[in-house]
Amino acid sequence: MVTNDRSVQFAGGVLRRHRHICAFFNSTDEEHRVLRSFIKDGFERGDKAFHLVNPELREDHLKRLAEAGINVQEGMDTGQLEVRRWQDAYLRGDHFDQNAMLALIEEVLQSADTAGYPLTRLLAHMEWALLDKPGVDNLVEYETRLNYVLPKYDDIVICAYDLSKFGASVVMDALRTHPAVIIGGVLEENPFFVPPDQFLLEIRERRSVGESARMTS
Repeated sequence: MVTNDRSVQFAGGVLRRHRHICAFFNSTDEEHRVLRSFIKDGFERGDKAFHLVNPELREDHLKRLAEAGINVQEGMDTGQLEVRRWQDAYLRGDHFDQNAMLALIEEVLQSADTAGYPLTRLLAHMEWALLDKPGVDNLVEYETRLNYVLPKYDDIVICAYDLSKFGASVVMDALRTHPAVIIGGVLEENPFFVPPDQFLLEIRERRSVGESARMTS
């Protein structure tokens, strides 16, 4: 549900100014249960749906959208629904280039606006970062740098993390790079959010410590 002040209601909370959301789930079933109204309301309101998914789970994802009452074929035919594999986004060229991905996100949001969609609702499955590919260790830096891009737009970006697959350190960093969070199925403002300038400084300090440790070992 979108109100006149551009707030959006779903997952038991109200999304206001901050539109970069970290969503933690324990299973695909939980993810679709929690986000069903967010996705379905977007279709009903004419918003653009842009989903980035594991290529092995793409057909299952489309099936779940259909089960939620979405006309998947019509959505893809009109361009309202776009479901991309990781290889066509995060892992183009079989590696992760955070600058290229930041540019792609901005391109997607701008083109949807040009096409007349009221909002873009972007859902990204983040398990690509667990693959053995060059550049994936830049995940956290990418997530924090997104906070320079997304405040320019009203569009909503949900980064979905499967808690059964990511380690605690990555989960904590993911939490600290998003101003809003869904945890336990509930959307709320994130008290652990760290602004990007501060977090990028922390990342540089970590790298410096890591390099010093390698040189002395």
